[in-house]
Amino acid sequence: MELIGNALTLSELVAYHEGSVVSKTLIDKKVGTVTVFSFGAGQGLSEHTVPYDAFVQVVDGEAEVVINGEAHTVSVGQMIIMPANIPHELKAVKAFKMLLVMIRS
Repeated sequence: MELIGNALTLSELVAYHEGSVVSKTLIDKKVGTVTVFSFGAGQGLSEHTVPYDAFVQVVDGEAEVVINGEAHTVSVGQMIIMPANIPHELKAVKAFKMLLVMIRS
């Protein structure tokens, strides 16, 4: 499937796999990345930090995003920005898909 120059449905670019996290990188450049993820229910990314802001938009389902110890519920159509150098983690409240945009400069 050719990504560039085609109208695509974001939530259809990665499938759910029970008990797994699946990702597909859409853009990978020196200045940043755009990646779509699917998370099976209960799956997530453990606490970590990155040296740049991370923009997350939920395109299906619901996630809990914890930023510096504060939990946020983010649902389909909502977004959250995880700030640079601040610990954050996320977990699928129920199966969910997200778009992650990280700009490095």
